[in-house]
Amino acid sequence: MKKSALICVCVGLLVLAAGLFVANKDLLLGDGETTTGQTVENAGKEETATVVPTTLPTTQTTTETTTEFTTAKPTTTRPKFTNPAFVAENITGAPSANAGTFTGYMPLNSVKFSVNDPDNSRGLPTSVINHSFGVAKEGKPHQISVDSQKFFETKGYNAITYDTKSTDKVLYLTFDCGYENGYTFNVLDTLKEKKVSAAFFCTLDHIEAEPELISRMIKEGHIVGNHSANHPNFSKISRTKMAEEIAECDNFLRKNFGYTSPYFRFPEGAYTESALDLVESLGYKSVFWSLAYSDWDTSKQKGAQYAFDTVTARLHPGAIILLHSVSKDNAEALGDIIDYALSQGYVFKPLTALPK
Repeated sequence: MKKSALICVCVGLLVLAAGLFVANKDLLLGDGETTTGQTVENAGKEETATVVPTTLPTTQTTTETTTEFTTAKPTTTRPKFTNPAFVAENITGAPSANAGTFTGYMPLNSVKFSVNDPDNSRGLPTSVINHSFGVAKEGKPHQISVDSQKFFETKGYNAITYDTKSTDKVLYLTFDCGYENGYTFNVLDTLKEKKVSAAFFCTLDHIEAEPELISRMIKEGHIVGNHSANHPNFSKISRTKMAEEIAECDNFLRKNFGYTSPYFRFPEGAYTESALDLVESLGYKSVFWSLAYSDWDTSKQKGAQYAFDTVTARLHPGAIILLHSVSKDNAEALGDIIDYALSQGYVFKPLTALPK
């Protein structure tokens, strides 16, 4: 072979190799990275921007049963899945003197979920996203919250950070409850006095340990949301385990309180797109938040005035407020927070009033 021909062959091979490298560069990225090199591993702080995927979903039908796991062929789409045998609702059983439950409501039937695509054969993203909300100021949500909500809406997930659809100055008050610290009854007293409804996202341990408290929440018209059985990080467990965590908590409420609710909050605020998809497929809405502060550390309470100043400074229309019921500051400031919000034209609504 002539020297010039040999040179041409070598150049051609180099061009081909370069093309293959570019076409497959995504295969070289580590977990939690995008093609821009951004990571989602540390997106849970108040001022840290959440990285969201940009690929838009398309719809595709899928057939499932309620008795066995099925695995679909790999695809780049995210088919919508609805279990025809189960619809998540916010309901109670009929009142009865013979109910045998803590609430006096007849037990509801237990449910057994069918897990859509248990092995995630569709390849939905599994990189952890730690929910971030930013500090709202001057009556406006932080851009982080705006981006988070836009992500959920663009991708078509049944999840919410704040209400972007209501035209009124609405607020949604929610609490996370992992254990009782002696203040939740005071919180309920204040809510009853102010005629405000709230949602309490409770773990199974808390529900089992505080039946009187949970019963009061339900009977006074509050939502008891599903916060999982054991509070695991949902970005680190399988889709099947996710369904088991949600079902165990829900079925305990059904059997012992005659109650069920279609609202779920991710433990630690940690999730993946695969987890969002799984929770939605079970009929639940994932409820995040756009207003919160560091109130969960019982050893670092700063007083009712601090709680009042912090929460009221961050109010904005459509806000989903996250507070922790273990906080002494929250219990003492709650009445004043509600009064201030009402004086500014805000209206408190339950999660059941969220626009579709």
